[in-house]
Amino acid sequence: MPRFLMVVAMVAWLATSCSSGPTTFAVTGSSVDPTHWCPGGAKDAPYDIHATIQAHNGTSGVVTIKSITAEMTLASVTGSWLEKVGDHYDAGSVKFDPSSVTAGSSATVRVTIPSSCTSGSYGSSQSSSGTYKVTMRVTTSAGAYTVSASNQHQILAT
Repeated sequence: MPRFLMVVAMVAWLATSCSSGPTTFAVTGSSVDPTHWCPGGAKDAPYDIHATIQAHNGTSGVVTIKSITAEMTLASVTGSWLEKVGDHYDAGSVKFDPSSVTAGSSATVRVTIPSSCTSGSYGSSQSSSGTYKVTMRVTTSAGAYTVSASNQHQILAT
């Protein structure tokens, strides 16, 4: 019987020593700035939405991030809003850093999405807001990935 246990132990050791972790690149999550206060009297006032994307490289080589695009979809509104629920804003290619993830590591990719807002002058109208779902498409040397932020981005106007 001891010889049988030794064989079982050796097989178990070989199985665990020869196995490896994931061998793929994965985008595992994302989030965006939750709120932007649009200043009173603003008309298409530019501002940046900051997002993060969590990435894990389980491959044996560096994965290069070639591009990231972002799209915002209006999910809900309160008050008087210029757009309708379901409208899309395509931000196109956006800035990001870093541009690569080394083998066997994880990284937080910081993304800057250009946006703008319009708001009535202070005290001239009722406040309103628009809440947006943000989806990003990540093109890498390992393939293309789509990730939606786990939270939504809200623009508050006076």
